[in-house]
Amino acid sequence: MSKLAYLSLGSNIGDRETNLVSAITILGNYAEIENIKSATFYETEPLYNTDQPSFLNTVISLETSFTPFQLLDAVRDTETLLGRPKDREKNDPRSIDIDILCFDDVFIETEELTIPHPDLHNRRFVLTPFEELAPNFVIKRLKMSVRDLLKICQDRSKIRKHKIISNA
Repeated sequence: MSKLAYLSLGSNIGDRETNLVSAITILGNYAEIENIKSATFYETEPLYNTDQPSFLNTVISLETSFTPFQLLDAVRDTETLLGRPKDREKNDPRSIDIDILCFDDVFIETEELTIPHPDLHNRRFVLTPFEELAPNFVIKRLKMSVRDLLKICQDRSKIRKHKIISNA
């Protein structure tokens, strides 16, 4: 039985747009993942380590027959394929960063995985594209919809829609 999951994707090294598209493509190649939908890509300034390039961020929804931990393995494999080192400093620049935001209405809190993502309500760069995809999706743990979380989000960092440059 398929479950609905939401993932955030970000990149600030190399061809950021290609990195995001490649991550979505790789995830879509898993037989256990289908019906991927992506929000618009957004240009965002780095939050914590501000001495680095701007990010390109989005949120995707997908249906999966994976368990949450199997999806985490697929996410990590995708990051590795796109050049993200396994050992790196937190908040350093990266070619790709993929976080599981929500997995159906599952609540998990382990050292390896926390769902829903513990900081999603504090991150405008996550909530803005998330709201575009699923404004009325309720984060059960927080008992609030994505739209309502965005309205009260304390993060005031600048976010703007990314203009995709076509080669056609």
